[in-house]
Amino acid sequence: MLALQYLREQSDEAKVRLSKRNPKYAEIIDKVLAIDEENRKAKSEMESNQSEANAIAKKIGELMKSGNKAEAEELKMQTAKLKENGKSFEERSKQLEQELFDVLVTLPNTPHESVPVGQTAEENITVFQHGEIPVLPEGALPHWDLIKKYDLIDFELGSKITGAGFPVYKGKGARIQRAMINFFLDQAIAAGFTEIQPPLLVNADSGFGTGQLPDKEGQMYHATVDDLYLIPTAEVPITNIYRDVILKEEDLPIKNVGYTPCFRREAGAWGAHVRGLNRLHQFDKVEIVQIAHPDQSYALLDEMVIHVKSLLEKLELPYRILHLCGGDMGFTSALTYDFETYSTAQARWLEVSSTSNFESFQANRLKCRFKNKDGKNQLVHTLNGSALALPRILATILENNQTPEGIRVPRVLVPYCGFDLIN
Repeated sequence: MLALQYLREQSDEAKVRLSKRNPKYAEIIDKVLAIDEENRKAKSEMESNQSEANAIAKKIGELMKSGNKAEAEELKMQTAKLKENGKSFEERSKQLEQELFDVLVTLPNTPHESVPVGQTAEENITVFQHGEIPVLPEGALPHWDLIKKYDLIDFELGSKITGAGFPVYKGKGARIQRAMINFFLDQAIAAGFTEIQPPLLVNADSGFGTGQLPDKEGQMYHATVDDLYLIPTAEVPITNIYRDVILKEEDLPIKNVGYTPCFRREAGAWGAHVRGLNRLHQFDKVEIVQIAHPDQSYALLDEMVIHVKSLLEKLELPYRILHLCGGDMGFTSALTYDFETYSTAQARWLEVSSTSNFESFQANRLKCRFKNKDGKNQLVHTLNGSALALPRILATILENNQTPEGIRVPRVLVPYCGFDLIN
């Protein structure tokens, strides 16, 4: 959530930065400031009213002590009126506070100055590309056909058990899935991340803290009886470890990694772009999360990008990195790099990771701070990245590595899964 003080003091800058997302946010900032001004006026009137009531109460006490009860009784009538006014001012202030909050939470994070202006994915900028796109043998198949051919995943069985978008991994399909999870975790631990195994359900406070609520409430599975939400990513529970915490400056950065299943309701309509593993309601992901000093966060973002690049290169996959434009970034992000691998059989790029710096946007919601050198509490910066999301990585591995003899397993995964060919 954007800091109200920032909007008060630097509203023009906030409007310019948010215009990279959508010009409409200038009007919302003006609305926030108008409600804030009205609220401050109501609070000032409330304080003035209370000050007058206190002064009269003191005078009543003096009159009672001096025996001037008649004049004291007259003043008591004024006090009653002031108390009535005070309740009215207080109720109005509470109403304005809620109105202010309700509008303020609709404002997304302000994009970093380097973020390209744009509204759609077509306006993202490719900043890096690596690897040769393989030439497949004649008759090469998309991954949804390879899955059936080698009996790796059963979508029909998953639909029977739960519903569409909940696949059942089988045999070598399950083993390569587990191999990737362990490989990604080991790589993150070697890079200095501490492994966390968090809960898969979170409360509403946690969902608000990382920005999923109220922005993405309709995209999350909600266990209504207990008012808990299935996590859309490990970012939510891991980042919320530090909600309402004051950290020591010397402990920053804090680097965590976690593997979890992820649950998302927005799997989308049927079509080639969502077939097979391209989009699911439940999928596995390894997530890296950092709690950082504001002065270090962008250097740490660069390190995270290098880490994700190394994973894709070790998997021998062609990939590219996109610098997302303002309109295509997530609600909470100040800067995001998307990683896409090239699916040769589908002849299209598939997103496999988003790596983002949220600056202090999440921290302001989380009330996650550190005590700086001056002894003052200061908001941290939070970052996270997919390292990696498994479904589209598996789809690309299956499609790009198919041969007449079978599907070649990337060498780095062979020690984890125990086989080098799916046949």
